[in-house]
Amino acid sequence: MGTKPELSVITVNYNGYGDTVALIDSLRKHLADISFETIVVDNASRTDEAEAIRRHFPDEERLVLIRSERNLGFAGGNNLGIGAARGDYLLLLNNDAFVEDGSLRELIAVLENDSRIGCVSPKIRFADSPRDIQFAGYTPLSRITLRNSLIGFGEPDRGQYQASHVTPYCHGAAMMFRRETVERVGPMPEAYFLYYEELDWCVRIAQAGYLLWYEPKATVFHRESRSAGQNSPLRTYYLTRNRLLFARRNLKGAYRWLSILYQTAVAVPKACLSATLKGDRRNVSAVLRGWRDFWKIL
Repeated sequence: MGTKPELSVITVNYNGYGDTVALIDSLRKHLADISFETIVVDNASRTDEAEAIRRHFPDEERLVLIRSERNLGFAGGNNLGIGAARGDYLLLLNNDAFVEDGSLRELIAVLENDSRIGCVSPKIRFADSPRDIQFAGYTPLSRITLRNSLIGFGEPDRGQYQASHVTPYCHGAAMMFRRETVERVGPMPEAYFLYYEELDWCVRIAQAGYLLWYEPKATVFHRESRSAGQNSPLRTYYLTRNRLLFARRNLKGAYRWLSILYQTAVAVPKACLSATLKGDRRNVSAVLRGWRDFWKIL
């Protein structure tokens, strides 16, 4: 490949050929004023979708395709892409997301203009009509329940979240950072495999002295959780295990053990009861396996 790009867009593909092609098309159409490359990590899809994507874009010189024969999880796949990236600015963008304008330039501007900001996320809206807001920043995680909220979630976008602001976490579906941030903080933690890894990484970025930022001048549209499913046992398993793992890795003193106790004595039984009442034995099993496997890796 020729001249070093300004921006590296990194996306992880897992049995998501159609979504990934749509994402690449949107970048090609709307980022004409940005020197960029798109890095697609095919994370052990059932067939070699990296090769299929190459056949779909035979003349796209800005496209880097990496095939992993092993599913490395969300963090591992992104880290593989980060290792191949050449841009000064790196954007992790879910493969089920897309853009409809050139506003990603606003994220670069944020990082160019303020060296204190280590990571920035755009406004994220759901792709399906009525295209309500998914993300306009986060509230902090509770130190015991490890629950928080997405600001603006499910609200119509009436311009009510057009003020840029600090956020305790960036959103894993779309987060941009400088290369130097990765060099200083290290790669995204791969212990989680799926869910909570970007929150953990944001904690590390903040601990390194950076601010985390929400920038509404840029917008990304998101089709949301196509690979794992909204109520799948896979999602239930990793959310259960990784809340506990996040508490173990990031909370201190009494809060760490109070949170682990809460998850064990309240959250896990409640989730099991809810799944049982729905007759969903697979999710009951997923909750219990997630709790058990946390203790195995403790």
